[in-house]
Amino acid sequence: MVRDRLRVMEQKINTITGTATFTEKNGKVTFVAKIAGLQPGIHAIHIHEKSDCSASDGSSAGGHWNPTFKKHGKWGIEEHHKGDIGNFTADEKGNGTITLTTDEWSIGGEDATKDILGKGLIVHQGADDFVSQPAGNAGARVACSAIIK
Repeated sequence: MVRDRLRVMEQKINTITGTATFTEKNGKVTFVAKIAGLQPGIHAIHIHEKSDCSASDGSSAGGHWNPTFKKHGKWGIEEHHKGDIGNFTADEKGNGTITLTTDEWSIGGEDATKDILGKGLIVHQGADDFVSQPAGNAGARVACSAIIK
């Protein structure tokens, strides 16, 4: 199991908190994120290339994790990056949750195109449109976390 707290980007709302958990069982990884302090509405969440959250704007995490060189898109419906998790809704109090289970990820393991360790998890200010290339036009990065054991 991998569990980490989301680090808030310094120039954004400093009340964002949350946890993200990745659990692997029987060849599938289940991801659960619970985030508080967001602006109400729809937000994108993606896995990014690096576990580096040092830049105040989140840019140090790199672009979307895309080890199979696919177009950006909606998970499960069309071509997508392995890091294209999708959107979730923050309620009127700014709380949101998202869950995804997939066999396209692993925690460690020999297949580098599945291994999420060493990657970054980014929450965006807005919604992913699932069309714009290369990243869905989801706006600023408001929270970042490293995916590490």
